[in-house]
Amino acid sequence: MKNVIVFGATSGIGKALTELLLKEGCNVAITGRRIAALEAIQQQYPKQVLIKQNDIQNVIEVEKVFHEIVAVFGTVDLVIQSSGVGFINSKLHWEKQEQTINTNVLGCTKLYILAYNLFKEQQYGHLVGISSIAAIRGNRSAPDYFASKAYQKAYLESLYIKTKSIKSQQVFITDIRPGFIDTAMALGSVLFWMVPLEKATKQIYNAIKKKKRVAYISKRWQLIACVLKWIPAWVLRKIV
Repeated sequence: MKNVIVFGATSGIGKALTELLLKEGCNVAITGRRIAALEAIQQQYPKQVLIKQNDIQNVIEVEKVFHEIVAVFGTVDLVIQSSGVGFINSKLHWEKQEQTINTNVLGCTKLYILAYNLFKEQQYGHLVGISSIAAIRGNRSAPDYFASKAYQKAYLESLYIKTKSIKSQQVFITDIRPGFIDTAMALGSVLFWMVPLEKATKQIYNAIKKKKRVAYISKRWQLIACVLKWIPAWVLRKIV
């Protein structure tokens, strides 16, 4: 039976993935700020769920919670980072930018480091980060969010490159890049190719099971990613 940690399991993708993992018989440690939401999941699966309340913006707390979970589980097979925030912030309000950076950059980086070092010590493990199609280019309406996702993309790729130094070659890094999914995190008032949460979760779960390096959710967003990589910035300036 696999031991799994899901950061950001109180709603959206994190919660939906947790439910799939539990149905497969995994032991799952779930974290998030809303203790009531964590307890509701635990009540359904009391023998499989370990809950730890935390705010990923607090990196000291992230490290404490992570080590407490490892102490209980002994070993960990899979870590999923699903915590994240994003705002439409065209006026560049610092309070929103600070929250985005503290969550999507500082908090995520801390968790990525903890997971990578644990897996290197174990000589096996799988780290999954939920980044975004937003990682590909910039955006005028949510520059801090798009930049934070670009950071996650580069950091996960860097960790993947670092796995070459792990003798067992059994440490895997997966970057999940969703487009618009029907959750509270979907930014903007005009959204196209909106994917239902259930469909998106199944695709993400399949990508995790296959240990894919990168997965676009839904798969057709890979076409958009290819186009975005080649569009000149002056064109984006006119259309995005």
